[in-house]
Amino acid sequence: MNDKMRYLMKEWVEPIIIAVVLALIIRTFVVQAFKIPTGSMRPTLMEGDRILVSKFIYRFTEPKRGDVIVFISPEDKKKDFIKRLIGLPNENIRISNGGILINNNPADEGSVLKKQHYYNRGDFGAEDQDIKVPNDAYYVLGDNSISSRDSRYWGFMPKKYLLGKAFLIYWPPNRIKMIK
Repeated sequence: MNDKMRYLMKEWVEPIIIAVVLALIIRTFVVQAFKIPTGSMRPTLMEGDRILVSKFIYRFTEPKRGDVIVFISPEDKKKDFIKRLIGLPNENIRISNGGILINNNPADEGSVLKKQHYYNRGDFGAEDQDIKVPNDAYYVLGDNSISSRDSRYWGFMPKKYLLGKAFLIYWPPNRIKMIK
C-alpha cells in the first residue's frame, strides 16, 4: 500500500467507519429519532413533529403512568407506535365519563390523564368495563382518543415490545419542548 492510500485510509475511511459504528450504537441503545405520522397523540404531538426517544431509561427505571412511550405495534410488528402509558401490570383500568379509573379510583388530580377526555371504544374500552392489565403488559391510549387506534381496540402492549420513552420534540423549531 503506498503512502497516499495509507493517508486516505487513516484520514478518511477510518473516521467514517468509526462514526457509522458509533451512530449505530447510539441509535440502538441510547437515543433514536422518530417522526410523528398521525394525529393520534394530539395535542401533545402533532403530525410531522420529530421527537427523540430515550432507549435506555427503562433499563434503570420502571415505566410510569403518563409516560409517552414508543413500542412495537401489537398488530403489525413492522410498525412502531407512540401512545401514553395508562395502565401498569396487574391494575384494573376503566374508562368512565371520559375519565380514567385505576383500581376504581380516579386518576390523580393534576395528572396529565385528567386533562384528556377518553372515549369508550373497542373491545377493551367499553363504558364502565373493567380491564385487568396482565402481569407482563401495559394499557396505552392516544391523547386524541377520538382518533387513536390503541389498547381499546387491540388489547395490551406486551412489556417486551417497549422501545423507549419520548422526551423531546426537536422539530419544527416553534414546537421545541420537553414531552410531558
